[in-house]
Amino acid sequence: MKPAPFVHHGPRTLDEAVAVLGEVGHDGKVLAGGQSLIPVLNMRLAQPAHLVDINRVAGLDTVTVTDSHVRVGATVRHAELEKHDEAYAVLPLLRQALLCVAHPAIRNRGTTVGSIAHADAAGEMPSVLVLTQGVIEVVGPRGRREVAALEFFEGPLQTVLEADELVEAVRFARFAPGTRTAFLESARRSGDYAVAGVGVAVDVSTDSGEAVVTGARAAYVSVTDIPVVVDLTDAVAGQPVSSVWDGVDELVQAGIAPEADIHASSEYRRMLAAELTRRALTRATTEGTA
Repeated sequence: MKPAPFVHHGPRTLDEAVAVLGEVGHDGKVLAGGQSLIPVLNMRLAQPAHLVDINRVAGLDTVTVTDSHVRVGATVRHAELEKHDEAYAVLPLLRQALLCVAHPAIRNRGTTVGSIAHADAAGEMPSVLVLTQGVIEVVGPRGRREVAALEFFEGPLQTVLEADELVEAVRFARFAPGTRTAFLESARRSGDYAVAGVGVAVDVSTDSGEAVVTGARAAYVSVTDIPVVVDLTDAVAGQPVSSVWDGVDELVQAGIAPEADIHASSEYRRMLAAELTRRALTRATTEGTA
């Protein structure tokens, strides 16, 4: 299938992009990697009259690492961030999750920010953003604003973005020293959307000479309408890192709301999410570093 007719805009600066969006409003869509948008257009599930292509906008293709965060510009490809050694050194969860995103060909073109702005609950990067307590940098005709990750997502494929705004960058906050992470998911075939997935961040203390867990959080893929963070601390605090983590099941299943589809029942997704959480906690505490 082919998309409905549209006008293509190719701004060279962020100000130009914002100006175009201000003019076209609800009739426009922002194009970056296009790995989610183009299929939607081809199936005519959306028929915008204007596409604002930001790929030639200067300054949106950079990854910046600071003492507090990893900032990712709007046109940074998944593959670029995955291979960014400095980002991996301070926030391994990014690469752990990006390796689960679709296929290499998709990661070579798709953008991390675009995946977050698309707000698909089956996407990996929205869950990583909320788990790190990240921030979305938004720009539009009324100026700039910052939105906390947990306040950005309103529903499936819905965010607080106005029609004339775009995401300039996202900031993944760095974890405190001693935090270990892992990301796991299960799919019918490698590269397919996950039946369920989870990212975990585990706080570990070695003050007493023994490695002991002091807290843990998890964020999920494909089992919630919007990205959420489930606090697992009550089930894991005070336990050695060699634990088997059976006590997390109740917290996990209470914190998610999976729906049934042709691939799995809601009950199967609940059980799978709990099992993946146990495995991710084990991987994080035995192999993970912050």
